[in-house]
Amino acid sequence: MAWIVLVVSGLLETAWAVALDRSAGFTRPLPSAVFAVTLVASMAGLAYALREIPVGTGYAVWVGIGAVGTAGVGMLALHEPANLPRIACLLLVVAGVVGLKIFH
Repeated sequence: MAWIVLVVSGLLETAWAVALDRSAGFTRPLPSAVFAVTLVASMAGLAYALREIPVGTGYAVWVGIGAVGTAGVGMLALHEPANLPRIACLLLVVAGVVGLKIFH
């Protein structure tokens, strides 16, 4: 269960990062509210998962999911560059996250 919560929390990290960008410095109410709610939910899920998963592994997996997810949203929906070197680097992050899970 802790791993499922950790993955969901990582996805929520993607949501709060994108909402933070869309909030335009907290000048737009809806994205600012989405940011606040998803940030709290993401942190709560991480805290729950860390009751069973070591902090080094849990935090690295959480950040990795959030980073890859945020970069993916940026490339797919926000028209950020999507070139081979960027995608290769993101795949290396994914490989690291998978490795942490396998060798946990």
